[in-house]
Parts: sequence; C-alpha cells; structure tokens
Amino acid sequence: MQNFDVLIIGSGLAGQSAALRLAPYCKVALVSKRTLEDSASGWAQGGIAAVLDSRDSIEAHIHDTQVAGAWLNDEAATRYVVENGRHSIEWLIEQGVPFTKDEAGYHLTREGGHSARRVIHVADATGFAVQDTLTRKVRKSPNITVLESHIAIDLITGEKLGTGENRCFGAYVLDSRNGEVITIGAPNTLIATGGAGKVYLYTTNPDTSTGDGIAMAYRAGCRVSNMEFIQFHPTCLYHPQAKSFLISEAVRGEGGLLRLPDGTRFMLDHDERAELAPRDIVARAIDFEMKKRGLDCVFLDISHKGEDFIRTHFPNIHARCLELGIDIASEPIPVVPAAHYTCGGIVSDLKGQTDVANLYVAGEASCTGLHGANRLASNSLLECLVFAEAAVKDILSSKAKAMPALPRWDESRVTDADEEVVISHNWDELRRFMWDYVGIVRTTKRLKRAHHRIGLLKREIDEFYANFRVSHDLIELRNLVVTADLIVRCAMQRKESRGLHYSRDFPETLTKAKNSLLKRRRSNR
Repeated sequence: MQNFDVLIIGSGLAGQSAALRLAPYCKVALVSKRTLEDSASGWAQGGIAAVLDSRDSIEAHIHDTQVAGAWLNDEAATRYVVENGRHSIEWLIEQGVPFTKDEAGYHLTREGGHSARRVIHVADATGFAVQDTLTRKVRKSPNITVLESHIAIDLITGEKLGTGENRCFGAYVLDSRNGEVITIGAPNTLIATGGAGKVYLYTTNPDTSTGDGIAMAYRAGCRVSNMEFIQFHPTCLYHPQAKSFLISEAVRGEGGLLRLPDGTRFMLDHDERAELAPRDIVARAIDFEMKKRGLDCVFLDISHKGEDFIRTHFPNIHARCLELGIDIASEPIPVVPAAHYTCGGIVSDLKGQTDVANLYVAGEASCTGLHGANRLASNSLLECLVFAEAAVKDILSSKAKAMPALPRWDESRVTDADEEVVISHNWDELRRFMWDYVGIVRTTKRLKRAHHRIGLLKREIDEFYANFRVSHDLIELRNLVVTADLIVRCAMQRKESRGLHYSRDFPETLTKAKNSLLKRRRSNR
C-alpha cells in the first residue's frame, strides 16, 4: 500500500495544474494511463477563452456561453468560471506558457459562438504548449510522485470497506507494465480523467479518453448528469492516414469557409452565423449535407487567406496536412464531424466536490453546469484550470482525517489469454453501434436498440471481470460500456431537442430547460 496526502487520477491540464498547486503543501500521487504527455489537453489546438480585452466583458462571455449551451447552463458555475478566467491565464503565464503575441500584446482570436476576440493561444497548438510547460515543472517537483502507465481500476469507498461511510479513501491502480495492482490510500482524491470520446467510432480524442473517471465515480455512488450532450467537432481531417487529427475551430474563426465538393458554400442555408455558428449547428449541417448528397466528406477552405497568414496562424495544421499531401494554402481541407467533447459527467459543486466525501472532480469528467447543452469553444481548458484550483483550495482548507487500513486487491483471479480477442471485438462492436445509433442525429428506436446491445455487452464484461485477472484493455472496456449506458439512458430521459442532443422524434425545444440526471447507485462491483 502506498499513502499520499492527495491522489490525482488523470494527468491532463486539470490534473497537472492541481498537482502543481498542491505540491508546496503536501505529497501528491499523479496517476497517468500512459505518459504525462498523452492527454486530450495536449491535443487542444484553439486556445483558452477569457475576458482579457477592455472591449470585451464578463457579461458578454457569460451570455455567449449560455447561448451556446442552449440555456441549460448553471448560472452560478458559469459566472464563477468566467470571472476567474483572467486569474487562470495569469497563472499559466507565471508558469511560463509562451502565448502568442502581436503588436498590441497577447494575440486574441475569435472562435464560433464568441461575440468578441477572447481566445488566447499559442499559435495552433495551445494544448501542447500548456501541457509541455506544466509537464516539465511536474517532473521536477519532489512532492509529486508520477505513476505513468498506471490505470485506476476502482475507487476505495466506505462501502467497499464495509463501513457504509460515504467517503473516498483512495483507489486500486493497475501498473500496466507488470500487471501488478497497487493500493493507493489518500485522504483526498481528485478525478481528472477527461472525457469519453473513444466510446464512438470516430473521435478527435486520444486513445486514453475512455470515460474511466465517470464510470468509477458512478460505481462509487456519484450522480451523473447530462451525458447525452456529446459534442461532435465539425471538422476532423478526413484522410486514411490521419487518425483523429483535429482541424481547429480557429480556422473557421479566422475566415475558413465550408464548401461542398463543387465549391458551393452551404452554412448560410443552415444558420445566419454561417461558419461562426456554434459547433452543434455546424456539425449537424455537415452531417445533413453529407447524408443528403451521399458525400464522404465536405471541405474547409482557408486558402484565400494566403500562405503567409496560414503559416503564421496555423503552422502545425499546415505542416501535418502537407505531410499527407494536402497544401491548405492552395486547396481546401477534407473534413468530417467526430466525437470531440463530453459535456456531461460527474455532478460537482463550485468547490469541485462530488456526492462522495473527499472525492473531487475537475475538467471534462465533471458536470459543473458550465457547458449546459453544448460547450462554447475554448471554455474547456478554462474550466480545467478554474475547478482544479477550486478543488485544491478546498482540500488545503479541510482538516486531515484519519485513514483506515485498506485491504489489498484480490489477486486470485487468473487471466485467460483467449479472452483478449473477445474484449477487442466487444470494443469494436460498442463503438460502431454507438456511432450508428447514438450519434449526431438520434431517434427513440435507435436509442432503444443501443440500450439493448449495451445490456448484452455488460453481462459479458461482468463475467470477464468476475473470473479473470484485470487487464488494461478490460478496465477500459468496462468503463466504456458503463459510460455508453449513461449516455443512452440520459438521452432517453430527454424528450426534446436541445443543444447537442437532436432527436427526430422530439424536434422541438421545451420551454423550460432541465438537466438529465442518473441518481446514485452504490455498488461494490
């Protein structure tokens, strides 16, 4: 058993920023499924939204967030995040993040859904730059123990210990390199595991985005809300060699135009804001045009801005496309929608606290109420920063509680190697029917079919989990199926179309916005 003051599960922006803020005061364990460099935060291209210009305002940012979120946003959470935006950016600057500058200071770009230029960025690789800066500091911190190639299996709660206490004491964690399960005890645990894009066949997310934290927290008894709101990014590069490569929202923000194969623009037929409409509208418009015309993709054209502009603003996108034989300075980019962001998640308050005592959440795994029915572009990294700091403040201000002795993981189960093939097939089946039945456009019949298929998969996976030694792939598959179930059940609760959830059976938007909610189901599984 290993003991720490705080256990952080997940090593993206939320996890690393929390670890760095905690390190001067306590011992921290930072669990990373792969390496510190592998996270969805590192893949973020566009930037971080914050009110940094005198021509902008807090109220305007709040309003834009609510409009994009189809008025399902929690007003207090939205105001809290937006009001703390400048402070969070200043903290990143203090850490050494090299944000792009121009003659007026820091360069601010504008993205879809924003009424002003308020997105601070590092060229078109903001996530990478931020992650790289923090990672170097994390690796140098003596109070942060980094556990790479480790994946959390389950949280250790009072229920697991047989005390019935609604409190988290740490987690069981698998060392993927040697198959050993270690017990990590901590008075406070922070979930920062990111989203669940890998539940879908096409996604802009890295392979680590398998809904682990959401599934673990749900099993531990936390409420989960608004999981039906999966944001499909409108523009993922369509190319057989380009796995999950995102074409940033900022391309459209800087004048990129969406066109059909014959060069015709189509977004004005769907929304008066054209290419600057929120992501859900743009994704549905592309999906509509592709299905209507039998297209494999549509095209995003930024070539009219000139090569110098493109190389300056989008050097990484330009270079990657060029590697694949696409010169975006002279030709349009083939794009398709792909699952991008999980707007719902574990219910938390303004301190990052969940329903289980001493268990916190920050980032994409959470449902703070900021995003409502659709995330406004570049609000995600801001949410990571603000709620990671909120959780840290609450942890540091709370009194330390005595830790009980925690039991070791039961190692008696033996792996049957043949089952790995079945796990792979189950994963593929899940992602395909989620894409077909629970994608951009939904129907009640499709949701029921998905729910039935999930039930069959859950029974198979429960059998694997009960009879065989845990493996990295089995843990991820188990979590993906739980997360898929939450997405479908939340979608079945919503008898309307709102934001990212569009149902052909319920095309109208109800007058009063309500959250979907799956109440706590505490289990030892």
